[in-house]
Amino acid sequence: MTKSFFYKVFYLIFFSTLVLFVSAQNKITVKASVDKNKILIGEPINLTIEATIPQKAAVQFFIDTFPHFEFLEKQKIDTSASGNAVLLKQIIRITSFDSGHWIIPSFVFAKNTATDTIPVDVGFSDFDPKQDYHDVKEIIEVNPPPKKDWLLYIVGAITIVVLIIMWLLVRKKKPAKTIVQPLLDPYEEAMGRLDLLQKTNTGTPKEFHSKLADIFRLYIFRRKEILSLQKTTDDLILQLRTINLDDQLYTQLSQALRLGDFVKFAKYMPSADDNRNSFDSIKNSIITIEKTNAISPDKK
Repeated sequence: MTKSFFYKVFYLIFFSTLVLFVSAQNKITVKASVDKNKILIGEPINLTIEATIPQKAAVQFFIDTFPHFEFLEKQKIDTSASGNAVLLKQIIRITSFDSGHWIIPSFVFAKNTATDTIPVDVGFSDFDPKQDYHDVKEIIEVNPPPKKDWLLYIVGAITIVVLIIMWLLVRKKKPAKTIVQPLLDPYEEAMGRLDLLQKTNTGTPKEFHSKLADIFRLYIFRRKEILSLQKTTDDLILQLRTINLDDQLYTQLSQALRLGDFVKFAKYMPSADDNRNSFDSIKNSIITIEKTNAISPDKK
């Protein structure tokens, strides 16, 4: 065997293998299967069609009806990629109402590419022909159930309802006890709320000054009958001129009330000294007004 002959054989085997490999890569394969080969009449089975095709191959993946079988449901074609190939899968739910031995035909998807035929037996449920038949029985008369005396139940229910209504009408309702809460003195209430505010001052400066102004407005309304709850701060300060506070205390009270407005509308962030001075001004003003309660302001 010469060397040149050996190379010729080698190249021949190599190229043949390469051609077979390329052909295998471009080959279209299809497969059909059922989950049951024997069914009762009208029993559904699943026909599964699977195909593997190259990426750019054109295949008509379509199943039409075939004899002796009816389509119940055709699911969507499931497509997935695997390397250079595309995997197609579809499940078709079918049944048959013709008894016998039938063949699901071969499906052609491309040239020289088709599925195998599938045999399916369709029959009736098993029974024993040697078993005796039951005789046809005559109509059996059934005694009607005894009639219930509904009138007795109706009379009883009406009697119970009448007795309940009479009991409700005759029963004497006990008068509800009215609990009268003792009304605190305006000064005692204001002092108590100020003391509580000072001990539990854990909120924001806005909450502190709002509560402080509310305490004074409620006190002056209850003690002097000044409509302080509806007035603006400037109107209230003008109204306070009528209660004859000394100039220094009046100025301190006015500053405390106006500071509360600035803090409330986020125009000023008070310091600890501002909070303490406002608290002292409100408290001292209430104490002074209480001592000079004999002065009667104009009621508005």
